[in-house]
Amino acid sequence: MKKNFWVLLLFIVIGLLAGALIARSLATVPGLSFLTKTYPIVWSPSADLLVLSYDFTLRIHVSLLSIAGLAFAIWLYRKL
Repeated sequence: MKKNFWVLLLFIVIGLLAGALIARSLATVPGLSFLTKTYPIVWSPSADLLVLSYDFTLRIHVSLLSIAGLAFAIWLYRKL
């Protein structure tokens, strides 16, 4: 398989989603709360240019398990 940016981006998104799904399924286990606790990262640029105005919000919830999924996805990509 040819390595390129789009394949890496796909691996990263799948790794983050897999980590987030595992974190959500383990959220009820009290001993693993340090792995499943999420921290929001919010970026909200906006502009009013008289002719054009925009308002965009990007919100990402990061947990240790989603970071582990990201690291595993990058490791798996490098092994291809």
